[in-house]
Amino acid sequence: MTAVASPAIWLAGYIADLPTPFDDDGRIDLAALARLCERQIEAGVSAIVVGETAGEAATLTPAEHDRIIRAAVETARGRIRVIAGAGSNSTRQAIELTGHAEAAGADAVLSVVPYYNKPMQAGIYAHFQAIAGSTALPIILHDIPCRTIRELSDDTLARLAKSGQFIGLRDATCDITRPMRLRPQLPPGFRLLSGDDATALAFVSLGGDGCISAISNVAPGLCQAIFSSCRQGRLQSARYLQNRLARLTAALAKESPAALKYALSLLGYMSPGTRLPIVELDVAAKAEVAGAIAEIGDEDLACPSESWHSRHLGTDLAATS
Repeated sequence: MTAVASPAIWLAGYIADLPTPFDDDGRIDLAALARLCERQIEAGVSAIVVGETAGEAATLTPAEHDRIIRAAVETARGRIRVIAGAGSNSTRQAIELTGHAEAAGADAVLSVVPYYNKPMQAGIYAHFQAIAGSTALPIILHDIPCRTIRELSDDTLARLAKSGQFIGLRDATCDITRPMRLRPQLPPGFRLLSGDDATALAFVSLGGDGCISAISNVAPGLCQAIFSSCRQGRLQSARYLQNRLARLTAALAKESPAALKYALSLLGYMSPGTRLPIVELDVAAKAEVAGAIAEIGDEDLACPSESWHSRHLGTDLAATS
């Protein structure tokens, strides 16, 4: 864990939600994970997320969860913050995952609203308070009602934010007005980050602090430029860059994280392999992703010389041209 600093300093901008790479035998590919981490560091990001939505967290064993956090921490070497996914619909299990993340050296945890159980707001509040009582780590809350069924209400968020241990929110509600509505109810240092790439620019322009993002895995430099342009008031430039990524953003959102993994395989960073119940993309979806990447055509997306793509997938991009 790196030295404690105000989340206002590091919990901002585009933060990639990293996928978990698997090798041809279905084991975690730690070398590929290190490549993904290094790419984000080279792009100048402040933090990364591992073991969360894009990381297929539900398919990871506790030992694998621990392994990817430790690998990310070892790769980061204090250069960026490592945020570990540690959510569950079981409070006991969420506490255990949080403890493992703390022991592995994570700088913060990302904890999702309990899913499937459909708890009332009092239960959601008690769930997060129990997690906070079990750890010294800062906690970022994750509100994604399309997956959890239950939302994190504004009132519950405001109650939780009174404790300095809760430092931010990943908001995947697609409600771009939420930053304006929430700001008066929250402490000054509490960070609001979008969890939806398609609406992230609007979210930031209306007072948000950034985005925990899938597309930033593919185009970290462009995403950093979008955020910088927005913060500097150059909204026309930000919109132009956002539009360059629009087709790929839409393609990734359709079948996440399979589409994200396939995109990164085209760029040479990892295998496209997933774990059941997620399967790899069909031919049409692969062509859609490959075409979207070809359309961007940015040098930031250049393939490494020694890559999974060059060994296995050399014809995919050509097939779309």
